[in-house]
Amino acid sequence: MLTPQDHRHLEEHGISLREIEQHLDIFRRGVPFARLARPCVLDDGIRRLPPDVPNLLRHFENARAAGRITRFVPASGMATRMFHELQVCRLTTDSTQAPTSARRVLKQFLDNLSKFAFADDLANALKEQGRRLDTLIEKGHDHPILDALMDSPGLNYAGLPKGLLAFHRYSDSTRTPIEEHLVDAAACVADDKGHARLHLTVSPEHRDAIRRHVERACRTLARRAVTWDADCSVQHPSTNTIAVDMDNRPFRDARGNLLFQPSGHGALLSNLHELGGDLVCIKNIDNVVPDHVKPVTHHYHKALGGLLVSIQDTLFAFLTQLESESPSSALLKRVTEWACHTLAMPLPDEWNTFDNAHRTRWLRAWLNRPLRVCGMIPASGEPGGGPFWVERNDGTGALQIVEDAQVDHKNPRQRDIFNSSTHFHPVDLACGVRDYKGRRFNLHQFADPGAGWISKKSHEGRAMKIMERPGLWNGAMAKWHSVFVEVPRHTFNPVKTVLDLLLPTHQPPERA
Repeated sequence: MLTPQDHRHLEEHGISLREIEQHLDIFRRGVPFARLARPCVLDDGIRRLPPDVPNLLRHFENARAAGRITRFVPASGMATRMFHELQVCRLTTDSTQAPTSARRVLKQFLDNLSKFAFADDLANALKEQGRRLDTLIEKGHDHPILDALMDSPGLNYAGLPKGLLAFHRYSDSTRTPIEEHLVDAAACVADDKGHARLHLTVSPEHRDAIRRHVERACRTLARRAVTWDADCSVQHPSTNTIAVDMDNRPFRDARGNLLFQPSGHGALLSNLHELGGDLVCIKNIDNVVPDHVKPVTHHYHKALGGLLVSIQDTLFAFLTQLESESPSSALLKRVTEWACHTLAMPLPDEWNTFDNAHRTRWLRAWLNRPLRVCGMIPASGEPGGGPFWVERNDGTGALQIVEDAQVDHKNPRQRDIFNSSTHFHPVDLACGVRDYKGRRFNLHQFADPGAGWISKKSHEGRAMKIMERPGLWNGAMAKWHSVFVEVPRHTFNPVKTVLDLLLPTHQPPERA
């Protein structure tokens, strides 16, 4: 039973009563697991870049020069997890009594503190408190250092989004991930008029701070003779989902209010749709490198984008032909063979009984959808999504990126298939979100609403369940055309823990 106050809260969030009923029904029924057929491997679901990479780069450069490309960066992730082990030491009265793994991280952090781009800022924050960083290290007083790093007053790094942290040191400055993405946008997406388009999705509480940071960064980097069209958006409150108790009844907090939770990065599909772009390159906020490593990552990033444009050109030409003329059997054969080979198009069992008119209608309907080209790197134990052939309801196979939470690990066959995956998705995507007539697709029509997952959490000491919407590059793109391409492992350089910043790819060249 919903109270008048509940209805007001629903209205404030922009959530309809029908949506609530649908969400509660999903909690009761459960979210079905993905049905894995086999992992994608090289030459079976994952292709190699063609030998003619220079031609792909020309395709990309033509699209870039015409102003067709936007970089889209999910940037709301908090930095808290980067400092987990340091927090464990900090919250232990005597850090020597912390778990061995946490003490090991603390020692490596303190031994290499001067190598972090934020070291000078940390020293200045301590100086304002009347403390000297070198003296604290010498005396083994680590708690004041960790407090100044993670709290306010201090750098407040545990309370900031990852995009605002100093990641890389240069001769006369440091850069945050946001600044590195601005530099990447200048190099990869700026058109012939010098406009570089960058869109960040951020959390509401940090939107103003990130906007101010972007404005300052654009002024600092202005010597690059590029004008950034950089903007931000937040996850829509209407994409939040209701929490339930362990009996699948709406969860109420101590004040009796319904509790709504952000529904994961899949909710960013609305942000991507409203962006209104043409070709959109998606990359995570923490997968950035300093300038001396950029040429390699840019090369493969552009190659993926060029492959997207090349495939899209052929796709659009075929769709135009299918619409503008009475297709011959020869044309239908060419289109069908190309789509089966390039886009893993499954033919219906009745295909041989279709006449040309029926085949034309079927091809036009199936081919006209968004397209994505996704980089895949050889796996080495990273948590997260990987490429698989997934069984559709009609028994055919589809290329999908599947997360661990979508797999029924109690099923031995499904567990074995998942564990035999050879590649990992590093979130480097080139996406075409307009159709062959230049119209924006309604991206919501190409999502699989049943591909989310349910997880257990707690609030105010009480157990509850929350539901995440289909992930942005998982279920939210389930009905897109998907092309998976192997790229070298060194194109993937995320920062998941603070010690990752000590890796050569994040250090200045003289230290790398």
